[in-house]
Amino acid sequence: MDSEKACPVCGQPVETVVRRHKTLGAWVPTWVAGPCRNPKCEAYSGGDAEPVTERRPGPPEAKEPHPLSQAKKP
Repeated sequence: MDSEKACPVCGQPVETVVRRHKTLGAWVPTWVAGPCRNPKCEAYSGGDAEPVTERRPGPPEAKEPHPLSQAKKP
């Protein structure tokens, strides 16, 4: 990351945010320009932060044991 990202509309420096995409089964980080915080800019994005749209998986559900695993061994 050699240089700061800038708003394409007003040219003001913007923060760098990390996005991710899946490549060959692995999540790869990508650094992109964040939203513009200049209230006079057309690309201004009001608010403090983007809402979280992803949910982390919860604990795995308990499964019933397989019938063969409960069979008596001779």
